[in-house]
Amino acid sequence: MDRFSLEGRVALVTGAGRGIGFSFAKGLAEAGATVVVNDIRAEAAEEASSAIAAAGGKSDALAFDVTDNATAAKAVDTLVERHGRLDILMNNAGILIRKPVETHDMDDWQRVIDINLSSLYGVARECARHMRKQKYGRIINTGSVMSVSSRPGVISYVAAKHGVVGLTRGLAAELGPDGITVNAIGPGYILTDMNKHVLGSDFEQQVIDRTPLARWADPHELQGAAIFLASDAASFVTGHVLMVDGGMTSNALLVPTADLGLAS
Repeated sequence: MDRFSLEGRVALVTGAGRGIGFSFAKGLAEAGATVVVNDIRAEAAEEASSAIAAAGGKSDALAFDVTDNATAAKAVDTLVERHGRLDILMNNAGILIRKPVETHDMDDWQRVIDINLSSLYGVARECARHMRKQKYGRIINTGSVMSVSSRPGVISYVAAKHGVVGLTRGLAAELGPDGITVNAIGPGYILTDMNKHVLGSDFEQQVIDRTPLARWADPHELQGAAIFLASDAASFVTGHVLMVDGGMTSNALLVPTADLGLAS
């Protein structure tokens, strides 16, 4: 359907060298967008861009550190010079540090906040400069189930991802009059190469028990949400957080359904 097509659109996806960022970039390219792949590592950005091109997509690579605002501003300007416009920002870069509060020091805290929250504002701000000129834009921030819930051991991540919700709504209110929508996607637990080490662990099963769909997601299952929010089909959707979590954040159940005799 044409309303979901991204033909003629130019998208920047940050943190797209691997994992869900790469999946987002691949999905937007499959929907027709020219996708500019960002990663702090130039080799990773080039490899991801080449993989998208090899699959038939239109892609480019642009390596820069999202936490360096001056560098990010120059990179966004370079992107527009190369491609003539910027329509979509998939604001995805992020990290996670697992430590209890007593050893989660202020350096850990600041690093996670800088990458997972402050950089999203900085890159969005630079992209909005160009989007405002064309009176059109789609900004999509990557949140998490931790944007609306919590768990022990990842305090800075939880704080940053809650902040992403506030950032999304604040930008939506401010940029809406310029034709720019701002939304967020809240992924649940996704089996990427980075976390496949949990397969067979108690933690893998805990996630399954808490998730109504009773499984972890594949990265490609996030693509539909990104394509929707980036497309004309979502032209009147802004300030929204779209959870793609298999129902986890709607479920207070802490024990397997089978243990309650409710399994079909």
